[in-house]
Amino acid sequence: MKEKDPAFVKFRGIVKRFGEVTAVDNVDIDIAEGSLVTLLGPSGCGKTTLLRMIAGLETPTEGDIYINGKRINDVPIHKRNLGMIFQNYALFPHKSIFDNVAFGLKYRGVSKEEMRERVYKALELVRLPGVEKRMPSQLSGGQQQRIALARAIVIEPDVLLMDEPLSALDENLREDMRREIDNLQQDIGVTTIFVTHDQREALSMSDKIIVLNQGVKQQEGAPEEVYNKFTNHFVADFLGHPNFIPVVVDRAMDGFMQVRLASGETFLASPAIDFDRGDKAEVVVRAQQLKIGLKSEFGEQEENMNYLFGEVRDRSYMGGEVSYYVGLHDGSMLHVIVLARRVPLKRGEEVYIRMNPADCRLIKS
Repeated sequence: MKEKDPAFVKFRGIVKRFGEVTAVDNVDIDIAEGSLVTLLGPSGCGKTTLLRMIAGLETPTEGDIYINGKRINDVPIHKRNLGMIFQNYALFPHKSIFDNVAFGLKYRGVSKEEMRERVYKALELVRLPGVEKRMPSQLSGGQQQRIALARAIVIEPDVLLMDEPLSALDENLREDMRREIDNLQQDIGVTTIFVTHDQREALSMSDKIIVLNQGVKQQEGAPEEVYNKFTNHFVADFLGHPNFIPVVVDRAMDGFMQVRLASGETFLASPAIDFDRGDKAEVVVRAQQLKIGLKSEFGEQEENMNYLFGEVRDRSYMGGEVSYYVGLHDGSMLHVIVLARRVPLKRGEEVYIRMNPADCRLIKS
């Protein structure tokens, strides 16, 4: 008996060229059935092009796309059974909400009775029961996005495609819709490909994140893995608030690597592999992973903890948090984000920075 392929959606060797421009360059992706996978990256990185290829709106220059074991490169759009949600909702302004949601069912030979049941069920799933007689103009932006979601899921698609669906909403609505989409996707279990440039959306919703840049896959993995175990400068820079500290590799020590700043100060970083003494490298540490305090209040150093010293050059008070920029003795700058204390540190104050060696990730420069 042939073992079932765990990848419900597969991209194999996908290349897409527009004239002399390569938008997607030899990308392989596996997407498990029932999972939500996010294609994350800046504008022009190839994420929307990948989505448009699986949707049938673009044809791969090279490579193959599979859904549930079937190659779909030559399958017409209307036979792919995909639900799609776009940035601008794409609702028909002259049709009622019922007709908007039912649109995809009318071409699938569904009886009127079943159509009515499925539309009402979809509206309940997106928490908008009773709006079927209204027009899109009578709904708010967030409600229109829910209707677009209902229209996509009512056809019971094999794969749900979402292209920057929240970018037109204000921040509070975006947060609500993130939770809404995440909960709904888990409830109905539809395989979902979500395109965004927003790291918060990717980190909060995804089972797996695919980071893309200039058409090339940079890294893939669970949100925690991509955030904490980034493989290169681009991924580290695109997710979170990273500090990049130029260092020279010194020697292995206690499972870590001792590294040296231009000022001569040393501290520990990880992992202690793939580096030789004298290598130039970067230590990446997130702003939220650092602790800060007045140098005058500095006591005994904790064992197996890194300490650097500098001066507060700038700060931004953000209510519950304070963002500090600290100049180190070697001339580099560290960004620190901490919970606001009663008396924030002032510009010009001498401070110490505490760093856990496990949070200081060493990468090639």
